[in-house]
Amino acid sequence: MQRRRFLKTAGIGAAGAVAAPFVSTAKAQETITWDMVTSWPKNFPALGTGANDFAERIEKLSAGRMRIRVHGAGELVPALEVFDAVAAGTAEMGHSASYYWRGKVAASQFFTAVPFGMNTTETNAWLYHGGGQELWDEVYAKHNLKPFPVGNTGTQMAGWFKKEINSLEDMQGLKLRLPGLAGEAMNGIGVTTVNMPGSEIFTSMQTGVLDAADWVGPYNDLAFGLHQVADYYYTSAWNEPSAILEGTVNLDAWNALPDDLKDVVREAAMAANLAMVSEFAYRNAQALDTLVNEHEVQLRSFPDDVMAALYDSSKAAIQAQVDSDPDSAKVYESYLAFQKLVRPFSDVGEYAYLKGREAVGA
Repeated sequence: MQRRRFLKTAGIGAAGAVAAPFVSTAKAQETITWDMVTSWPKNFPALGTGANDFAERIEKLSAGRMRIRVHGAGELVPALEVFDAVAAGTAEMGHSASYYWRGKVAASQFFTAVPFGMNTTETNAWLYHGGGQELWDEVYAKHNLKPFPVGNTGTQMAGWFKKEINSLEDMQGLKLRLPGLAGEAMNGIGVTTVNMPGSEIFTSMQTGVLDAADWVGPYNDLAFGLHQVADYYYTSAWNEPSAILEGTVNLDAWNALPDDLKDVVREAAMAANLAMVSEFAYRNAQALDTLVNEHEVQLRSFPDDVMAALYDSSKAAIQAQVDSDPDSAKVYESYLAFQKLVRPFSDVGEYAYLKGREAVGA
C-alpha cells in the first residue's frame, strides 16, 4: 500500500497563531490533520469518547496546529483492523486494545491485560517508570508503529453467563467471548473462546452463538444491554485486573512530526489515560447500581475450584507464550519483576486499607 504524505499542512489564520504549551510561535501557522481509526462504535461511552478526548487534547495543546479526525469502527476500517491500517499508513493514528493483535504480535497481549497480574495503578507505574513503555516501543517499532497508553478501564468484570456456575464442571463446553491471555487460560479449562468486536456480542448471546461473554464492566456492559441476554454477572476479576487502551501512531508520521508536537501527543496521551481511569471509577459505580437495583442482575463470584483452575491455566498459557516468542519473554520478564517489586507495598497499602475498612463496616 502506498504511504500517505503525513504532514498535511495549511494556513489557519491569526487565531491559530496563538501560542500554547509546547508550541513555538514560529511554527504556529502550520496545521497538521490526521485520521484516527478506532475499534469502538462512534462515541461509544468511555472507549469511543476516550478516543475523542485524546484528539481534543491534542488540538487544544497544539493551539490548533494539529487536528485529529476520529472514526468509529467500520467507518474507514473494520474494528479489528486498526493495527494494520495504522501500520500501513491508511490512517495516521489508532485507538484500540493491543490484545486484539495477538495473532500478529504475540507480545502485544502484555500491553492490555495479564490474568492475575497488576492492577491499574501498578500497571501505569510499570509503563511510566518501570521500562514498560520502552519495551512496548521496541516491539511495535518492528511493525512501523509508536504506541501509547491512552486509557484504562480499571478492573474488569469476569463476564455475563446465561447459567449459574457452581463448579468447574459447569464451565465445560461453554462458548465464551474473551480475548487475550485470559482467553487462552479459559481454553485450558474446557471453555471454547472466541474474539469478536464488542458490537457483535449482544446478537451473538441472543442467538446462542455465545453462552457467555466478557466485555468491560458495568458502564459499558449496560450501554450494550448485556443484562437483557444473560442473568448472571460474575465479579471474579481474574482476567483483566487492569486493561490498557492503546493509542498507536504510524511511525513514519511520528518521525515526521516536529519535536514540540511529539511532546503534545505524549502529554495528551497521558492526560487522556488518567482521565479515563477516573471516569470508569465514577460511571461503573452508577451503572452497577442500575444493573442490580433496577434490572435485578444477579451478581456472582466463581467457585473456588474454577478460580484455582483458571490460575493454573493462566500460568501455563503465559509460560507457553514466553517459551514460544522472544519478545514475549523479554516483556514478561520486565512485567513480572515490576509486579514483584510493587506487590509488597500494594499489600500493606491499598489492600490493607480496603480490608480494614471492610472489617469496621466503614
